[in-house]
Amino acid sequence: MRKHNAQYLFVLALLCPLLSFSQVMATTFQKAIHSGVSIPVLDSLYQSALHSDPQQAAFAGQEQEFQHAYISMLQALGDFLYTNNFKWGKQIRCFNRIYINKNGTIDYFLFNFKPGEIDPEKEQVFEQLLGEFIKNYRFPLTNTKDFAQCSPVQYADKK
Repeated sequence: MRKHNAQYLFVLALLCPLLSFSQVMATTFQKAIHSGVSIPVLDSLYQSALHSDPQQAAFAGQEQEFQHAYISMLQALGDFLYTNNFKWGKQIRCFNRIYINKNGTIDYFLFNFKPGEIDPEKEQVFEQLLGEFIKNYRFPLTNTKDFAQCSPVQYADKK
């Protein structure tokens, strides 16, 4: 009986890190890493949406469609923030890395604001609202593979 228990524990130990990747997460790169998320592992599991080498791009031949869908997602996020009375107050620079499931659900939306750009309280509210946004948002394009996209972004209040 002990041998079977040890085997189950071994299998469970192998699965636990994989299960942590099934969560939905919207946070800073630093908080994600602190909570055990490995960016290199994510990068190995999600193919680059766009890449200079078409063999490595999830959306090879669909670059323009993907760019429109990506911009549409950022606009939808802006609309969501506006609807929830979130105000930037000024233009804010940020870097995003977004990991999207092949069915269009966002698994991880990691971000870093330029140091000094945003006060911690506003960043915390943004993180909370972003988490709500990604729970229900579906990226307009799907793929046969999970994919990721990164980019610098300048967030600003909707006019």
